Amino acid sequence: MNDIKTAPPPPVPWRSTLRARIAVAAVLFGVWGLSIEARLFYLQVAQHDELMARAERQQLRTIEAPAKRGEIVDRDGHILAYSVDAESVYAVPAEISTPDQTATRLCAVLEECSARDRRALVDRLSRQRAFAFVKRQVAPDEAREVARLGLEGVGFVKETRRYYPKLDLAAHLLGYVGTDGQGLHGVEAAYDSVIRGRPGRVLIQTDARRHAVTSRIERPPTAGATLELTIDQYIQHIAERELRAGIEEHHAAGGTVVVMQPATGEILALANWPTFNPNAFNRSPAAHQRNRAIQEIYEPGSTFKIVTSAAAIEESVMALDAPIDVSAGMIRFGSRQIDDVHTYGTLSFTDVIVKSSNVGAVKIGLRLGPERLSRYVRRFGFGETLAPDFRGESPGIVWRPETLNDSALASVSMGYQIGVTPLQMASAVSAIANGGELLQPRIVRAVIRDGQRIATPRQVLRRTIKPETAAALTGIMEAVVERGTAETAQLAGYQVAGKTGTASMLINGRYSHSEFHASFVGFVPSRKPAITILVVIDAPHGKGYYGGVVAAPIFKRIAEAALRQLGVPPTVDPMPAVIAARGPATPEAARPAVARPTAVIAAGPRVAAHGLMPDLRGLSAREALRTLAQMGLAAQVTGDGFVIDQRPEAGATLERGDTCTLKLQRVVPASASIRGISP
Repeated sequence: MNDIKTAPPPPVPWRSTLRARIAVAAVLFGVWGLSIEARLFYLQVAQHDELMARAERQQLRTIEAPAKRGEIVDRDGHILAYSVDAESVYAVPAEISTPDQTATRLCAVLEECSARDRRALVDRLSRQRAFAFVKRQVAPDEAREVARLGLEGVGFVKETRRYYPKLDLAAHLLGYVGTDGQGLHGVEAAYDSVIRGRPGRVLIQTDARRHAVTSRIERPPTAGATLELTIDQYIQHIAERELRAGIEEHHAAGGTVVVMQPATGEILALANWPTFNPNAFNRSPAAHQRNRAIQEIYEPGSTFKIVTSAAAIEESVMALDAPIDVSAGMIRFGSRQIDDVHTYGTLSFTDVIVKSSNVGAVKIGLRLGPERLSRYVRRFGFGETLAPDFRGESPGIVWRPETLNDSALASVSMGYQIGVTPLQMASAVSAIANGGELLQPRIVRAVIRDGQRIATPRQVLRRTIKPETAAALTGIMEAVVERGTAETAQLAGYQVAGKTGTASMLINGRYSHSEFHASFVGFVPSRKPAITILVVIDAPHGKGYYGGVVAAPIFKRIAEAALRQLGVPPTVDPMPAVIAARGPATPEAARPAVARPTAVIAAGPRVAAHGLMPDLRGLSAREALRTLAQMGLAAQVTGDGFVIDQRPEAGATLERGDTCTLKLQRVVPASASIRGISP
């Protein structure tokens, strides 16, 4: 048999296979590389700006650094308001997986966290946001308790909190600040842009767990300016104390006291009752936060007769001794009847104000007429806002002259059917005290910024009356306190000028027969006033409701303390000066000397109207000094009691700048020829 040989298999084309596989792999690697390049291009080029912004949002946080709010101090530098550091609790809701449980644990350690507050907190934590406040400006104890919980996504941020160390002292003047650091009331609101300062910016870089790694201050905060107020904290305390005591004594609904310097317009004290604590203002009702001195409109009653008499004297409508018949005790306007409290016969112009006769004031107002009376109402600042340091000041309510019929004119003449604020009334009387200038009332004395003190200037709004008219009105107001309706306002050692007021309150559009505004306004010392004080008491229900019974004693107590605080020496029967001579002792020097009290009154710009010296013998020291002051003469007084001798003598010719020397004695000698004065 023939052996059959099998042919060998053909060689495998491994080269071509390898090439194919390499080609496929190369294509795959090429596509993969291209896709990576395309992705990198997309991320690095097309999406560069968006991704960088996202990274910055995730890794960088910009926090506003609050500026330190400026301090508020009184006129002597005592701090009334300042800012302290406080912790605020915040959360990052995106990092909180169990909002309900987190809110429950937080509410367990936070004060005043009600069921409603807890539900609101759960709602905030459930939103996928980067930041949310849990509670702002917490107490230190609360901050420590929250920190002990160690909750994920909960942290703290530093803020500032406003603190009022005197609690409710001058609360309506100072106002308060909200949790966002913005002034909401009082000078905190009116001067917010000055006190608040400028916040800064802090850039914080965080890691993947949002923990702070580094921080950088992009813009430092700028502290606010310091406000120096015109008030004296001691006088403010006295005003608030005596106002509250008077309200409690007379079971009144509320009240206001304003203490001003008539020569500058500076407010030394402004007190309201009820009041509140600005450290916890949200716990007080809105009615207690109302600044009654600038927002409460009331009918001033008889205190407004000062304006009526000022207009009559300035316009030469009546002389001070002009007789006015009020014997009827009433006056009618159709079916309306206006009554006097007491029945008088014929009163002089002066005694109409001293006795506070409504009928007499109405007759003076009718003689003036609507146009002239309305002009002086506006001159004295009624019907307009006066103080730029206050927000929400009411202009009051005044009539236009063309709408004043005889009945309405009669009402305005005696202080009815006109709405004024306590600040307006105090400013109007201060204009009389300073000689006739209506000044802008102010509460900010200076602004202190960067060590520089910028004082607020005295600003005269307008002249209301001539100095001579102001002097005549002062004499009438002195008589009101000496022998009129305000004898309870008399001060030992000081001469007081003032006026009482009692007005029925409007309730549901009708005048009440049981609710009244009792008020008193005056200035002291009357001939060189240091302070003007207004007291208004609403709805007293104690021993009486008249201004002389309710408000005047409060005025007296405040004035006594304020004069001591201001260092104003007595002006009536002052203590003699003690003079020590330096030199060798002699027998004559060792002899006791008789003390001779000396009082000097500076002459004003006026001169005697008739040019002759009047006969002052037999007058008291107060009456004689008032007469000389009205004539613009200087006076030097020795002794005390009644005038028994004078130089120049009665009837002598006077010249500008003359000084009159008066000799006083307690017991009038029988040899002295004195007009109708018995020992």
